[in-house]
Amino acid sequence: MEQTSNSIILRGELAQMPVFSHENHGKRFFRFLLSVPRLSGAIDLLPVIAEESVLNTLEPEGGSMITVIGQIRSHNYRAEGVRRLLIFVFAASVLAEDGEPINEVVLEGPLCKEPTYRRTPLGREICDLLLAVNRRYGRADYLPCIAWGAVAQQTAAMTTGDRLTVEGRIQSRTYTKVENGVSTERTAYEVSIMRPAQLEEFLF
Repeated sequence: MEQTSNSIILRGELAQMPVFSHENHGKRFFRFLLSVPRLSGAIDLLPVIAEESVLNTLEPEGGSMITVIGQIRSHNYRAEGVRRLLIFVFAASVLAEDGEPINEVVLEGPLCKEPTYRRTPLGREICDLLLAVNRRYGRADYLPCIAWGAVAQQTAAMTTGDRLTVEGRIQSRTYTKVENGVSTERTAYEVSIMRPAQLEEFLF
């Protein structure tokens, strides 16, 4: 299996205290929300899952901000016959420290479906991508990415199986889902590509 890359560093304010998420192989995992502001002033509320032993090293007196280093993960969740792709940050370390907000992501892997190119009503170019990022034990994370403008044009020329390395940020957005006449507000998470660190052979 080819080596892939998946790294993220976040620094923001704790928006929700850790609550028990699940237990796996005798290890307890907790979930919390991190509030990370963008340069525009918008706020991304990002879900983080950390093992109990990682959280036990957190020293609140270290500062008012929380720094998380880890990877972005995906999980296929099925409930009442509906399948959803859950996206979250899996923390390898969690520190309390002061500093400026950070939201930096690096991903590498092949596209697992054809890019979707579109324009907003105001004419802005967008390309939606789904990147497959391998991890240990033969598993993979399927991570939605979005590119804008010139980068959208470049990535729209890609095809399934092409490899891409990107740098960007993880962001949240809310949308309304209508099922059986009932409207429900949901939150989606995606990696906004700031720039492609490497576009493979199709560009050269």
